[in-house]
Amino acid sequence: MALLPRRFLCFVLAQHFIAATACQEPDYGWMIRHYCLRQFQLSMEGIGQRLWCDWGETVGTYGELTNCTVLIAERLDCYWPNRQVDEFFVAVHKQYFRNCSPSGRALHDPPNGVLCPFILLPVLVTLLMTALVVWRSKRSEGIV
Repeated sequence: MALLPRRFLCFVLAQHFIAATACQEPDYGWMIRHYCLRQFQLSMEGIGQRLWCDWGETVGTYGELTNCTVLIAERLDCYWPNRQVDEFFVAVHKQYFRNCSPSGRALHDPPNGVLCPFILLPVLVTLLMTALVVWRSKRSEGIV
């Protein structure tokens, strides 16, 4: 019978401990917007809007933003990721990366040194094969 009150006491104490150390979501949201987002905005302005879709240029800044949200979550005893973090990153993506391709790379033509052989080689092979067929057909007309 003494086991039941101990379990009940542990349950009650655990509930109070959890309530006392629970995440303060309003503070967490405010802190990630005012500390993490502001630093991210300054870094993205430094990169320049033209390069926002270049993952090589933004990966460091984006990683710092992610780490910032993780560190603040740890300091405030919040779980990470959570609903607020998801909404925060969706808003960041809508503002900064909405015009980027899904692969994360800005699409452009390859350099001419790569593009020209891929165009010229099939054209030359086609012309050569056509000339070979015409030459062979004229040569075989006299042979019976």
